[in-house]
Amino acid sequence: MSTTSFPTPDHSPRLRAALLAADFTADGLLELLGASAYAALARSETVPALRATRGDTPLETLVRLFLLQRAVPEERAEAALPLDAALTDGWVVRDGDRITATVDVRPYGGPDGQDWFIVSDLGCSVGGAAGARGHGEDVVLGVGGASTTLAGLTVRTPVGRALDVGTGSGIQALHATQHATRVTATDLNPRALGFTRLTLALSGAPAAELREGSLFEPVGDETYDLIVSNPPFVISPGARLTYRDGGMGGDDLCRTLVQQAGDRLNEGGYAQFLANWQHVEGEEWQERLRSWVPRGCDAWIVQREVQDVTQYAELWLRDSGDHRSDPQAYAARYDAWLDEFEARGTKAVGFGWISLRKSGAAQPSIVVEEWPHSVEQPLGESVRAHFERQDYLRARDDAALLAEHFVLAAEVVQEQVGLPGAEDPEHVVLRQHRGMRRATKVDTVGAGFAGVCDGSLSAGRILDAIAQLMGEDPVLLRDRTPQSIRLLVEEGFLEPAPVPATPAAPGAAAPGPALG
Repeated sequence: MSTTSFPTPDHSPRLRAALLAADFTADGLLELLGASAYAALARSETVPALRATRGDTPLETLVRLFLLQRAVPEERAEAALPLDAALTDGWVVRDGDRITATVDVRPYGGPDGQDWFIVSDLGCSVGGAAGARGHGEDVVLGVGGASTTLAGLTVRTPVGRALDVGTGSGIQALHATQHATRVTATDLNPRALGFTRLTLALSGAPAAELREGSLFEPVGDETYDLIVSNPPFVISPGARLTYRDGGMGGDDLCRTLVQQAGDRLNEGGYAQFLANWQHVEGEEWQERLRSWVPRGCDAWIVQREVQDVTQYAELWLRDSGDHRSDPQAYAARYDAWLDEFEARGTKAVGFGWISLRKSGAAQPSIVVEEWPHSVEQPLGESVRAHFERQDYLRARDDAALLAEHFVLAAEVVQEQVGLPGAEDPEHVVLRQHRGMRRATKVDTVGAGFAGVCDGSLSAGRILDAIAQLMGEDPVLLRDRTPQSIRLLVEEGFLEPAPVPATPAAPGAAAPGPALG
């Protein structure tokens, strides 16, 4: 589909109303297909869904037409759609007495129960790039695991201006329209901007300002309160596919994106990205990423996965369907990837999340960690709380920290690990059941401290009581413990206790009950 033959959103309210009336929604799909066939779609397997849509209801027709890209009889299409408008606007075409979709439309549930629709190239809502048909290097994908991960990570506080860099089919821009007054979406691929316009219109969302160009080039020196990007981060030899190959050497595109984001952020603003980075011989990957962080920004960088260069090459060659091509052509491309990695001294590639917050702090907080374990999405509130904790700790020296009152965070449990029947545990673990789901070992002092943190006593007084029970010098215990407390606060196991309300003066009227 060329840019000039894109569907237009002129009658999108009528089309949206028909889709909703047929229950062509995320919940409706799950109910129609069942969990097994629904999950198979995510694996690019369509046979179970085809078997589940052999009837003639409007919902079954829409699934076959827009999700499975099968031609349907005209009378069935007319029963499911405002067919005149869909033909006029170019969402479907007529071929004899049958109707065929021109674009892929996938129902997508918004965070607050909204019924949204992601529009992309044919085959791309369920098949990835390998499932796309006839779009070449400018193919535009629909919703996938990476895009939903970034959407769940993003801090969702209300903002004035938000920017989606490399918008693709518009998923991040769609989310941003719910909490940003003004949304700008950019992409090097003009077809992607066309799909973003359709996604927003069909989802009933406010329009975004769409600009064509690479990285921050289309926005110049403009600044934003939120920047998000699921960029073309794949480290590859060349730039065959616009949606994934950045066209810069190695991980330079991700580095450039992160480094340039600092100058485009307003004070207190967030920039959040998915990224790949090289693990290079003779270099610590953590230090590589630290060097990317722009001046004046705090950063939280989480490596979620690492693949050796052969696994990485195979993953992306399969993504583009190269494994289905001529064996010699596949081998040549595989060889080219390994040549590229060898030339750069790359031994592995990391994947993860990068979150920046424009703090302006003289001593910025830069946390780089590896966390391959399961987490609970959405994590946007966890990201916001992480940076809030950095501000809290940065403002308090050890003496001030010991004067603070703390409470154990919600959903934190204590586990004792040891041999059955042993008098004392080998070690004690604090474990979170929400958010990052962290676990950390603590010693006897740490376990005792966390166990009595209910906000009633200051940290120093708790340590004094522990010292008395253990027969230790309270001064020495106060000296050696603040760093452990800082770590428990930084990782979200302990929270500052709410400041108690000032008692009313004698004779003063008691405040009434809170409303709302």
